[in-house]
Amino acid sequence: MANFKMKFCRQWLLFVLFLPLSSVLCFSELSFITEPSDITVLPKDPAVLDCQAHGQPPVTIKWLKNGVKLAESEHIQFLPNGSLYIPKIKHTKEDSDQGFYQCLSQNKYGAILSQRSQLTIASISEFLLQPVPTVVTEDSVARFSCAVTSSPPATITWEFNQSTLPLQTDRITVLPNGVLQIHNVQLEDAGQYRCVATNIGSCLKSREATLTVNLDASPMLRKRPRIIAGPQNVTVSLHQTVVLECVATGNPWPIISWSRADSKPIDVYNAKVLGNGNLVITDVSSKHSGIYLCRATTPGTRNHTTAAANLTVLVPPTIVERPESQTRPRAGTARFMCQAEGVPTPRISWLKNGQEVHLNGRIKMYNSKLVITQIIPEDDAIYQCMAENEQGSVLSLARLIVVMSEDRPSAPRNIHAETISSSAILLAWERPLYNADKVIAYSIHYMKAEGLNNEEYQVVIGNDTTSYIIDDLDPARNYSFYIVAYMPMGASRMSDQVSQHTLEDVPLRTPELSLTSQSSTDIKLSWQPLSAKVSRGRVSAYRLSYRTAADSTVSSVELQQNSTEYLLEGLQPDTIYLLRMAAATRIGWCEPSAWTSHRTPKTSSNKVPSAPILQLEPLNCTSIVARWQTSPESVAVEGYRLCYHEEGQPEQPNIQLQAQTYTYTISGLDPRRKYHVKILAVSKVGDGYQTDQTISTPGCVSARDQLAAAPPPPDQVTVLASNSSAVSLRWNRPSFSAGKAVSYTVRCTPVGTHNASAIRYLQTIKQSVTVQNLNPNTRYEFVVRLHVDQMSSPWSSVTYHQTLPAAPSQPPAGVRVTLIEDDTALVSWREPTEPNVMVTHYTILYASQKGWLSGHWQKIQREGSHTMALLEKLEPGNVYLVKISASNGVGDGPFSNIVELALRRGNMHRSKNPRHSDNFPDTTAFSDGLYHIDQRSMTGIIAGVSIALACIVMCALILISKGRPRKSSSPKVIAVGASEGPHGALSLASEHHTENVEALIPMISHHFLDAKGGSNIIINSAGPLSNKNKSKKWMFFKREIRNPNETDVETRASLYEAGKTVLRYEERLGTAPLPPSSREIIYGPLHSESSHTSEGSQETGDSGHYSNEESNEEMSNPSTSQSSRPESFGPDNATSVTKLKQSFEVENEAMLSRPFHHSVPDASWLSSTVEGSHSALHTSQAASS
Repeated sequence: MANFKMKFCRQWLLFVLFLPLSSVLCFSELSFITEPSDITVLPKDPAVLDCQAHGQPPVTIKWLKNGVKLAESEHIQFLPNGSLYIPKIKHTKEDSDQGFYQCLSQNKYGAILSQRSQLTIASISEFLLQPVPTVVTEDSVARFSCAVTSSPPATITWEFNQSTLPLQTDRITVLPNGVLQIHNVQLEDAGQYRCVATNIGSCLKSREATLTVNLDASPMLRKRPRIIAGPQNVTVSLHQTVVLECVATGNPWPIISWSRADSKPIDVYNAKVLGNGNLVITDVSSKHSGIYLCRATTPGTRNHTTAAANLTVLVPPTIVERPESQTRPRAGTARFMCQAEGVPTPRISWLKNGQEVHLNGRIKMYNSKLVITQIIPEDDAIYQCMAENEQGSVLSLARLIVVMSEDRPSAPRNIHAETISSSAILLAWERPLYNADKVIAYSIHYMKAEGLNNEEYQVVIGNDTTSYIIDDLDPARNYSFYIVAYMPMGASRMSDQVSQHTLEDVPLRTPELSLTSQSSTDIKLSWQPLSAKVSRGRVSAYRLSYRTAADSTVSSVELQQNSTEYLLEGLQPDTIYLLRMAAATRIGWCEPSAWTSHRTPKTSSNKVPSAPILQLEPLNCTSIVARWQTSPESVAVEGYRLCYHEEGQPEQPNIQLQAQTYTYTISGLDPRRKYHVKILAVSKVGDGYQTDQTISTPGCVSARDQLAAAPPPPDQVTVLASNSSAVSLRWNRPSFSAGKAVSYTVRCTPVGTHNASAIRYLQTIKQSVTVQNLNPNTRYEFVVRLHVDQMSSPWSSVTYHQTLPAAPSQPPAGVRVTLIEDDTALVSWREPTEPNVMVTHYTILYASQKGWLSGHWQKIQREGSHTMALLEKLEPGNVYLVKISASNGVGDGPFSNIVELALRRGNMHRSKNPRHSDNFPDTTAFSDGLYHIDQRSMTGIIAGVSIALACIVMCALILISKGRPRKSSSPKVIAVGASEGPHGALSLASEHHTENVEALIPMISHHFLDAKGGSNIIINSAGPLSNKNKSKKWMFFKREIRNPNETDVETRASLYEAGKTVLRYEERLGTAPLPPSSREIIYGPLHSESSHTSEGSQETGDSGHYSNEESNEEMSNPSTSQSSRPESFGPDNATSVTKLKQSFEVENEAMLSRPFHHSVPDASWLSSTVEGSHSALHTSQAASS
């Protein structure tokens, strides 16, 4: 049981494997059982053309007439078995069913086309040859002939005197070709004869011809044999009957014999003699072809006469070597052989699925062989070799199976073509989406997009690149490209095709000129437009330059692009003029042609011959045919004088030609050279006008053309890097015999580039060149080609070289400093945004303000792969400056912009998030410029600020001295508070002496912008007090001094909050203080930069950086010193306190209603107003106490 199961499983596995394979291999089942054949029918009769095919269903059959598909209609019907049925044959001038029919059978594997079938409608034409009257002598031979075109072939019979001619006698012979022979003519044979042509459709009678019989005057006279109707060359189709006629006379009657010129025996089985010497061959075949000899010999003598005729048997084509089906992988090559025989030689063509194969660079025909290269999946089809001649057609089929590997790569993607120059296109692509790692090579295919049967070119490159430069292209031409990826198991599908047009170039050469003179003062120039290959674009203009041989002054005329002739007038008679022409495209002008000389005719009263009209045509690469003609005129031409020479060479001796000569062949020329040809007519009165014309000989493959072969490329190309942006190239000139001037083109390409603008071309006549403006540390490929005699060599071998590295030219980007601990900061940055520059290490410089002024920077270096560094052991209360540069082995790059980091004293800065500073221009533009100020400028700024502060002090003293003494009822404390901002906090000086409590008003410091923004005057209950114990300095240079009691003061003081003013007062001394009444004053920030603070530092309105501790220390520290009272304050002024309070409230309300602007004068006004009011309050309070 186990064996049975295993056997069953094996059979089932074989069945499963064989089933799909059989469906592929059984394509041969698609074949014709019955093919249509030739048919002849009568008009209005029905017709059926049979066609039956066999193959894997479903099989469909379509019909074609003269190569065009037929559609089913009432007139044309398709039968279920595939046959074509025409119920009623049409045959009119407008519409006829006559023609060639073929059926097309198709299934899922492809399609096949049947042999060609001709449907002919029966008809008969007028007689081509009719009998003519004949006069013969008695006992001689009479002959009548008749010919007609008929389909099918007509049967010809003869009538005598309008009655059927009796054929019982041996004297009368009617040949199948319509010839009537009457031997041993008698007098009763005289009469009227006519022929009757009959086919299945009609009957046609010829005109009558009279036979006249005369008596022979000398019947006993001996006569040599004479053939009066010999055999004619005849061409017949296979299996037809042919008649070779031979009628001879003589006395005695000659004997007729037949033989072949090739001495082969005549086929006795199919050949017979009809009548008196006519050879009839039935069912002819190719073996019957040949020359047949008819020989008439006098009996008993060797006197004979011979006539010959060639018999040609037309044979339908037969295929002797049939194509074989093939299985090929993707990108492989398939070759289908096909050999056919027939007479005439059949023409072989190839069909793909019933349609003619379109030949291109990938699919080619060599004689009768079909070759398909770079096979693609679309090539999987049924191919038919069709051999045809005038006798019919025959086809043989074969199938091409394209095997596709499952793990083959997908096609290359995103093909992009970009024009580089007039002869080069950069092709770039992306790797296949699938199995790209298995690709071992790419093949690039390109061909001209215009025209048919263009040659396809192929370039194979490695898998290490996805771009390639295709050069040696023709200028101003459109090309199509596609790419195929290869792997060990096969190739990918071909990519999408892209097309790209090469740029125009200057014309390759100038037009060939023809010069003639119509009078003694003009020269007529004519030329043919340049071909597309020579013009290399659209010609936009022509330039004609001319001068006399004796004068060096050149005159020029520019002609329009569509000009083909020009008349140069106003010239001097009998003068040699030198002329040349140049052509231009939109790119520029080509090199002008060499000077062509032309002499204007002499001024003469005699009429001389006009200039001949000359035409030059290359016969081959070494010969030119000159043809000319003259206009009809009265001047007699006695001959012609012709002269020619190569351009740049001396003239050859004149060639004298006869007057009846109108053509001459100039031979012994060199290929690919330009020649000048001149001709004039000679007469008795003098030489005629001269015609000059130029022509270039074509190239040819011969020993004489070896000099014109493409030169070899330069060799030993060496590259040496000069610096990071330049390299020097040197090469050797190839050794070849032509010692002409040469030039070179150098192409420089970054390896792996996809940008055509990065490819550079340099022209030079030297054997070295320096390529500059290159990118540093970049790998380039260099190739050189040579140009000589309008030819270019191939590119030299590719030489690779890398430019030297360069020092960084840009600083690191995105420098950022973040305070992560009290004395530690993190510096981060990004690599310089500069391509192809390698960074080996970074240098970080940082210093405090004091260190920066003394020029002492601390330095840290990090490797090029690191973009972070820690700054440790920083001192609180200082502002640190940080800058970074990138360096490599070549040199150091520039430093970045300075980034500032302000550290506050103690732990006041602690918060949940670290503080950081950036080097963005919008936050450090002012401070960057500040720290780059030199020492001399800094001294001037300090002096100016000191003077401004002194003025502020004087203004405050004046305000105090002008205040009126008032009686104070109770002390009042005014506090303007603010949240932590750029001005610090304001607190009460002491809690122990409430009677000496003073209201501290925050100062608005604009040290760098305006001296009116603040003052160092402190006003308490005793009056104004100057802080002499503390040296007031510019904030940038102020040294921080920690107050040992600062913490206690901060904890007990009420903080100053921005936007609020608190008025505290007591009615009388010694009484308990009343609950404070507060009044909020809402106002905007005093400066755009002081309206917000960063996490790491507090900023003043002038962009200076300092901490809150510094502001608090400076503004609230001097409360412990003794205050002095002015003498003008006494007890008598207590009543003025109430008025002063009212005045202050009025002024305060006015200040609140006044619009506020972010400007320094408004801030100064606010500060002065509040300080003046506070001074008055303190003065009044002191007086009342």
